[in-house]
Amino acid sequence: MNWLISLITPVGLASGAFIMVVAMTLLGALIAVAARNIFHNVLGLALCLIGVAGLFLYLNSPFVALMEILIYVGAICIAICFAIMLSAPMYLPLPPRHPLKILGALAGAGLVFAFLALLTKKTTWAAASVRSDDWSITTIGHYLLTDYVLIFEVISLLLVVAMLGAVVTARGGRGSS
Repeated sequence: MNWLISLITPVGLASGAFIMVVAMTLLGALIAVAARNIFHNVLGLALCLIGVAGLFLYLNSPFVALMEILIYVGAICIAICFAIMLSAPMYLPLPPRHPLKILGALAGAGLVFAFLALLTKKTTWAAASVRSDDWSITTIGHYLLTDYVLIFEVISLLLVVAMLGAVVTARGGRGSS
């Protein structure tokens, strides 16, 4: 009975919400990678990106979370859907699965996970600075063009690449005329 009471506390609810958001992100990533239907891949990507937006909300960054939903889910996934509708095949062919390739992929993923776990364990994490209560357009614009300019530029570059990919995919489906 104590475990049920511990779930009802604010810490228990926050932990439960965090676990649900992480599970949604991982499930969306698995669907995005493993589905054979291209449209289902895009839906899995959208679910994964919504989960990432939930993680940003959990990190107390509502602006980044809303931009994640607006830009990535609302623009990128919709552009990919239009490219899919303009191209011909909907189902991906099943690639031959060689056991050595699967073992190599698992070993590589394990090495990356071990490296990241070691990196996060050895890093001394500083406490976050106190955030401002002023989230006006001027303040957000100032942050995007001073403190977070690299993130802003990477997002704009990613949008350009996604739009070019959608155009190339759509044009390749109709021929090269």
